[in-house]
Amino acid sequence: MSSSTTLKLGRVAVTLPVSDIRKSCDSYRDVFGFEKAFENGNPVGFVILKKDDAEIHLTLQKTHRAPPFNIAHMMVSDAAETCRRCQEHGFRIIRKLEDKDYGLKAFVFADHDGNRIDVGEIL
Repeated sequence: MSSSTTLKLGRVAVTLPVSDIRKSCDSYRDVFGFEKAFENGNPVGFVILKKDDAEIHLTLQKTHRAPPFNIAHMMVSDAAETCRRCQEHGFRIIRKLEDKDYGLKAFVFADHDGNRIDVGEIL
């Protein structure tokens, strides 16, 4: 591909390894309003969740051990409300909600499987 060629990207979605598909689906629905768009397997081992322009894929990994770094970044319209919902539903806050010098109100949470997600709202 030459440097003058314009490369257009389509949808990119994060895949989160989880130990309990149903619990994770319920948590992401309750906190963010995601709805199940697709599931595969019997028993279910893969799910696609969607809300607005966001999409998260969940894959069943019963022995999953989360890495000690953020694996996704999510932009939201209200970081304070998102942080409150995360806490209310038992997600652990890794980095508290703060106004950052790079123009975001941001925090980091870990879901029930330890998957760390950085959340930001444009200031």
